[in-house]
Amino acid sequence: MDFTAKIYHDEDAAREHLEAIRWPHGAVCPSCGETETVAPLGGKSMGPGWYHCKACRQKFTVRVGTIYERSKIALHKWVLATHLMASSKKGISAHQLHRMLGITYKSAWFMTHRIRESMREFYPDQFGGEGKTVEADETLIGGKQANKHKSKRAPQRLGSSWGKETAFALVERGGRVRTIHTPRVNAATLRPILKQQLDPATRLTTDDAGQYRHMHRDFEHHVVNHSADEYVRGDTHTNTVENYFSILKRGITGEY
Repeated sequence: MDFTAKIYHDEDAAREHLEAIRWPHGAVCPSCGETETVAPLGGKSMGPGWYHCKACRQKFTVRVGTIYERSKIALHKWVLATHLMASSKKGISAHQLHRMLGITYKSAWFMTHRIRESMREFYPDQFGGEGKTVEADETLIGGKQANKHKSKRAPQRLGSSWGKETAFALVERGGRVRTIHTPRVNAATLRPILKQQLDPATRLTTDDAGQYRHMHRDFEHHVVNHSADEYVRGDTHTNTVENYFSILKRGITGEY
């Protein structure tokens, strides 16, 4: 990563960078959407980057209406934190940001949560579709029993999955990924998720687990038989989703 760019060290450069991205054709009032009535505000008391809308009489900067609004943290540090979180394949912890940005851990923790929230899909549409393959699988997320204090470990009879949460993932080859927390792994819980998230024309690929047994009723369903040591048959496999789980878990380790 190149950390020498001015946008990561200079406040004015960071502000101009965001203005160019958000307002490529000139400042837009975040309150009323006007452009013609917006003009820069002068004077030393306001500082650079302030605008005034004559239509609604509101003052604003490029921060207003973004995750950077109402924050005393320098904008160039926000830009760098956003870049680091978006480009760190294995995740980045709030402690690491705290050290790199020279801010308190509390501020870094606040930044990471705001940035993650901005990445969330509020109204996700269906994905997959004609000619597209989506792989589905589930995994357990949680700490290893061996890493826990003796008083916190699960009784031996409960096994290594005790205390962990199930993540169900849908990975479109060459496309998007969605991960959903599910309390149980069975057809009754997974089938509604698949029908809600995937286009009916999707080619669905799973392993031979029982919860996927009747998915052919809703999708073109292809199965790879892991119980018979079959992992690839032509282009039928779940390697993509398993690779995603590998990156997901390394990312969780990297963040905590």
